[in-house]
Amino acid sequence: MARLILLNKPFGTLSQFTDAKSPSPRPALSALGLPAGVYPAGRLDRDSEGLLLLTDDGRLQARIAEPRHKMEKTYWAQVEGDPSEADLEPLRRGVVLNDGPTQPAKVRRIEAPSLWPRDPPIRVRQTVPDGWLEIVISEGRNRQVRRMTAAVGLPTLRLVRWRIGEWTVEGLAPGGWREIQAP
Repeated sequence: MARLILLNKPFGTLSQFTDAKSPSPRPALSALGLPAGVYPAGRLDRDSEGLLLLTDDGRLQARIAEPRHKMEKTYWAQVEGDPSEADLEPLRRGVVLNDGPTQPAKVRRIEAPSLWPRDPPIRVRQTVPDGWLEIVISEGRNRQVRRMTAAVGLPTLRLVRWRIGEWTVEGLAPGGWREIQAP
């Protein structure tokens, strides 16, 4: 039976088990006490937080990570600025990035979610407002959500992946994980 692990990847942790490229290794998945033989189904940038799925089943890994399967991923993005509906329309239509146009995203403003504190915290600027967006995409390009929000003039300050398909990070503290029944 396939293993499936839901992990709340902390800010600053790599989505791999070792950091072979850096002369002074950065935090990686190996420090989180995960079981042997599981591997990430997709990536989450070092400066992003939230749900990362790990499995020991190659087919399940492909179904989760490969864009052709169109598994939706939900992100909560704290952005610089006070986004209006007009600001969000380009994201809903798809924006052009340096590697081509994105698929349309589902985007809506949300109230600031009740999340764990980030370490280090986001720098607060008294003169610059910020807002929270829920962004749902089914692609998985490198730093895609950050690049999309920047393309419409709303730089991302904090990015949390809350959901992948039917699985959420709810109830997991940063670095926490749980094994669930694989589909």
